[in-house]
Amino acid sequence: MNVDQFDFDLPQDRIALRPATPRDSARMLVLDGDATRDRSVADLPGELRAGDLLVFNDTRVIPAQLEGTRGAAKIGATLHKREGPRRWRAFIRNAKRLRDGDPIDFGQGVTALASDRAEDGSFALDFAGDEPVELLLERAGRMPLPPYIAAKRALDARDADDYQTMFAREAGAVAAPTAALHFTPGLMASLESAGISHATLTLHVGAGTFLPVKAADTADHQMHAEWGRIDQATADRLNAVRASGGRVIAVGTTSLRLIESATGEDGLVRPFEGDTSIFITPGYRFRGIDGLVTNFHLPRSTLFMLVSALMGLERMQAAYAHAIAHNYRFYSYGDASLLLP
Repeated sequence: MNVDQFDFDLPQDRIALRPATPRDSARMLVLDGDATRDRSVADLPGELRAGDLLVFNDTRVIPAQLEGTRGAAKIGATLHKREGPRRWRAFIRNAKRLRDGDPIDFGQGVTALASDRAEDGSFALDFAGDEPVELLLERAGRMPLPPYIAAKRALDARDADDYQTMFAREAGAVAAPTAALHFTPGLMASLESAGISHATLTLHVGAGTFLPVKAADTADHQMHAEWGRIDQATADRLNAVRASGGRVIAVGTTSLRLIESATGEDGLVRPFEGDTSIFITPGYRFRGIDGLVTNFHLPRSTLFMLVSALMGLERMQAAYAHAIAHNYRFYSYGDASLLLP
């Protein structure tokens, strides 16, 4: 498909720079078949049915942004995928000043050797020493705010909490599964009282999620791989819910993509552990999910393509026009939508 079909104009003042307070007070646009409703996230229990199951991503964001030097040159690195115990693949700022074999000093006693430059300009970084890389990042790294927020304001202490979900447990993501940022213990209690259960899986979100689609046609776009895991017990729960007439509602496109990666043509979810680079565009037949809670996404992004595959491109174009006209807040810290095809 022509990527231009997924473009739209978004006023810059619609980009949220802080999450709603409290988190579940964020607005929520409900697309339920042909119906459209303006709600808030706190209304979610009334928009779902007893027997439904919400699936959350329990990945935890690490301080994946590093600032360093190679000689006199300043080098910025955003880690996006672990490749070994001490090796991470990283997008590099000022990459023209970096060559294979160059050491980078990130300060605080943290150094890494750059190697294996890829076609996308990324490098592998091998961290020196014996300390766990997680400790090195805690010392020298910063939270990786999305570029559309970082360009408008500086990172501050609030972001360390604001950019983690209440489910964050498995360290390894360099971007938050932001749909789950809206959930609070109080909302989870209300959902449980309404007979709506939940499960978790793990997908370590990579920085590739923010990369623009540069190809003119979706067929020519190469997705970055991300590591995920669904265990046997979780797969069994998802299958049991659907077998009993309930719906599996993914919270976030990360949860959705991993479920779809683990689901066979027969509609059964199976245990999964490994990389996925699934790319969902209109024409895709969904096998493992029945709905999605998600934020509002960038123009021409793979995520807007995904929601268009779920609900139809014209439906999503109209929904985004509605959201813009009614002052919904967009992107990672923005408002939510509930998509029920």
